[in-house]
Amino acid sequence: MALNFDNFVRIVFGDANVSISKETDQIIEKSFRFLQKFAKNKIIYGVNTGFGPMAQYRIDDSDQKRLQYNLIRSHASGSGEPFDEKIVRAAILCRMNSLSQGKSGVHPDVIYLMRELINNKVTPLIFKHGGVGASGDLVQLAHLALTLIGEGEVFYQGARRKTADVFEQLGLNPLQIRLREGISVLNGTSVMTGIAGVNVYYAERLLDWAVKFSIAINELVQSYDDHFSEPLNNAKLHPGQREIAKRMRNYLSDSLRTKKREEYLYKGTHNERVFKEKVQEYYSLRCVPQILGAVYDTIAQTKQVFLDELNSANDNPIVDVATEQVYHGGNFHGDYISLEMDKLKLVITRLTMLSERQLNYLLNPKINDLLPPFVNAGKLGINFGIQGVQFTATSTTAENQTLSNPMYVHSIPNNNDNQDIVSMGTNAATLTNKVIENAFEVLAIEAITIAQAIDILGAKGLSSVTRSWYEDVRARIPFVKEDIVFYPYLKDIKNLLK
Repeated sequence: MALNFDNFVRIVFGDANVSISKETDQIIEKSFRFLQKFAKNKIIYGVNTGFGPMAQYRIDDSDQKRLQYNLIRSHASGSGEPFDEKIVRAAILCRMNSLSQGKSGVHPDVIYLMRELINNKVTPLIFKHGGVGASGDLVQLAHLALTLIGEGEVFYQGARRKTADVFEQLGLNPLQIRLREGISVLNGTSVMTGIAGVNVYYAERLLDWAVKFSIAINELVQSYDDHFSEPLNNAKLHPGQREIAKRMRNYLSDSLRTKKREEYLYKGTHNERVFKEKVQEYYSLRCVPQILGAVYDTIAQTKQVFLDELNSANDNPIVDVATEQVYHGGNFHGDYISLEMDKLKLVITRLTMLSERQLNYLLNPKINDLLPPFVNAGKLGINFGIQGVQFTATSTTAENQTLSNPMYVHSIPNNNDNQDIVSMGTNAATLTNKVIENAFEVLAIEAITIAQAIDILGAKGLSSVTRSWYEDVRARIPFVKEDIVFYPYLKDIKNLLK
C-alpha cells in the first residue's frame, strides 16, 4: 500500500485506524506462496541459512522456524529510555507498509497483527539504544517482533504490561512463524523511518512558528517591509527563501505596524548626520527569508526522502514475483534516512539559534532601544522579568549545537565485520528528535517574551496572525509584573506549540 504524508499524520498523530485493501492482501499472499514454493531445494538467506556472518551455515528444515524465534529473542536487547507512543506507532506503520509491498514473502498474518496493534493502541516496548542502522533497525525491530509473537512488554491504556496479558484481554493471537517472518520484521529501516516522519511533522510546525514569531518582532519594532518583499527575494532563486518571504507577507497582510521605506527614507529632505532610527534591522530580523528559507528547502527534501523510504521494500532478500527470482542485497541500509536526519538536525539547530538571537534582541535594551531590560514590567533591581528564563534558552540552544554533530560519518564496524559500514540512521533520527524537542523549548520562551513585549508596548495594529497566537499564549500565562515560577508555564506553552 502507498501512503502519503497526510495519511501518515492522520494515523500517527490523529489516531486514525489502519485498513488493508483486498488488493494489498492478495499481493502479500501471492508473495508468500511464491517464496514458500521457490525456496525448496534452494539456498535462500534467512530461510534455510543462518544470519549475518552465520549465513554460511545451512539450517535443517526441522530447525527453520526455531531459527526465526531465536533471532527475535536474542536481538531484543535494547536499552535506555523507551520510545514514546507516537514514534512506536509510526515505526509499526512503516514496517507494515514496507512488508505490504509484496517483496518480502511474509505471511499476511504479520500485516494483520500489526494492524491490530495500531488500531488497538498497543505500544510495544522499544528502546532508544540498540540500532546501528544497517541490516535494518535490528534491535529495535526485534522488540516489535517480540510483541508480535506474544512475548515481552507493551504499553496499553497508560500502563506497562506483559504482552501475553494484553493479547488475552483483546483476544489477539500471537504470530506463528511460517517461513521468514522473524527476519522480515527485523530486517528494515522502519524505526528510523518512523522517527523521521515524526521529526518532519514537528519540523514543519517549528518552521511555521519561527516565521510567526519573526513577523511579530518585526511588527513590534515597526521595521521596514522591503526585506520580505517579492522583488528582493525573487532576486535569489531559492524556492525556500521565496516561500518564507511570501508567508511573511501573507501573515502581515493586515498589520498596521510595518513601514514602507519609500514613505520614510525616499521622500523629503534628510540632512541628519546620524539617523535616529535604524536604516536596517539586525540580521535576526532582516534575514529571516534567507535563514528560514534554507530550513524550508531542507525540510522539503527530507520529507520526500522519508516518503520514498516509507513506500519502499527495505528488506533482504527481495522477493520479486514478477521475475520469479529472489534477489540478495542491502535494501535494509539506512543511509538515506541517516543523511537526511543529520541535515534536518542542522537546520533545526539553526532555527533554534535564530530564535535565541531574536530573544536576546528583545531582552537587551542596548540593541532594541525600545523595551526595559529583560522585558521587566516590574521594578528594576527588585524584579527580574525574563532574566532567569533566558539562561534556559541559551543552555538549550548550546545543547542543540553540540548534538548537531553528524552521525552519518560515524560508522563503526560490528557483527564480526559483516556489517563493516553502517548508517547509524536510528541514532541520527533519535538525536534529531531530541534537537526538535529542545527547539520547542526555546521557541516557547520566545513566545512568552514576545507576548510580554506586546503588553509592555501596548502594541496596537498587530496582524491577526500575531494577535491569534498571542491570545492563546495569554490564556496560559499571565502578563508578568511580579516575579513568578516559570517552569510550569514553559511546559504549557511548549505543548501549545507542539
